[in-house]
Parts: sequence; C-alpha cells; structure tokens
Amino acid sequence: MPASNAKGSVVQGYNCQAAVDARTQIIVAADVTDEANDKQQAQPMLTQVLAQTGQVPRTVSMDAGYFSEANVTALTALGCRPLIPPDRHRHSQAIPAAPRGRPPAGLSVADRMRRTLRTTRGRRLYARRKAIVEPVFGQIKQGRGYRQFLLRGMRQVRGEWALICTTHNVLKLWTALRHRRQRPGEGLRALGRSRKAERKTQG
Repeated sequence: MPASNAKGSVVQGYNCQAAVDARTQIIVAADVTDEANDKQQAQPMLTQVLAQTGQVPRTVSMDAGYFSEANVTALTALGCRPLIPPDRHRHSQAIPAAPRGRPPAGLSVADRMRRTLRTTRGRRLYARRKAIVEPVFGQIKQGRGYRQFLLRGMRQVRGEWALICTTHNVLKLWTALRHRRQRPGEGLRALGRSRKAERKTQG
C-alpha cells in the first residue's frame, strides 16, 4: 500500500481495521484494506457495525486519521455522535477547554468538531477511546504476539484477520463467563461477613 508519510513510496503491508464495543472490548466489525489512509474506512466500518449489531452506536470515537467533513456529516446523519479530531494530538497533550457561550454562526464542520472535543463532555468521552480500542490492538500484538500476517493476498489476509478477531472475542467471552461463575460465591461470602457484622453489632 502507499505510505501515508512519504510521497511516491510504498509499504508492503495491510491496514487492519476494528470497531470495538466500549463496555466489553468485543470487536463488532473488522476489515483489512491496502490503503494507508483511514478516511475511506469510517463509513464502511460503521455500515458493518450496523449490519452486525442492528443498532446505531450513540457515540463513535475515531482518531484523527479518520477525519473528513464527509465522514462527520455521514455519521451524524445516521444518528450517532462522531468524535473525530481534525488535528492530531499526542496522548500526553491536553486538549484546551472550549470557549464559553454559544458557538458562533458559520463555523465549519472541522471547527465545530474542535469545539465539541474541547467541551467537558467531549473531552471525557474521547479520552475513553484510549481504554477501548487501543488495548485490543495491544492484547493482539503484545499479549498474543501477532505482528504480521502468515498468508498473502487480500482474500486470505482478510480471513486471517477475521480469525484473529474471533479469537480475541472468544477469549473475552470466556474470561467474562469465568468471572461470572466466581461472582455468586464471592457474593455469598460477602453477605456472610455482612450478617456476622450485624450480629456482633446487635449483641
């Protein structure tokens, strides 16, 4: 695929996409492209999310590579709240607070998005992205050592990425079920301690 930071250069590789549920870290949509630019992937990924879940997500957080006025407009028209910064920020770089008062008339889509991301709510919601999608890629790369495709060709690579994402989801579900089985006993032990404390207090 063409390199995104060098004119005329080519990188031999693929661009993996994943949409992750905020509460469970389950991958609800996945794809592979040979395009370095993520802008063209925002709408297809959301379409896949709708097809897989049957629901429009209330909020969609994406990094700056997905920003375009067309993407913000399209995602808003579908009924969700897109949070896509027009400008790249380092993780350690704080986003300044939004100016007080009503937004002035005639703001561009990019300026409105900047203002939204600078509100208290906008900053809080977008900050959660670091704890939603980035850990998933970290678990796949660092935890499971998956750093390169074993197969070649778009069709084969898409199948391989789908298998990796399915494995991630199965492990998440298994972990959730294991914790759920442990919770009833933990709850009974906690209840027992509470009742003992009550008896001591009453006595």
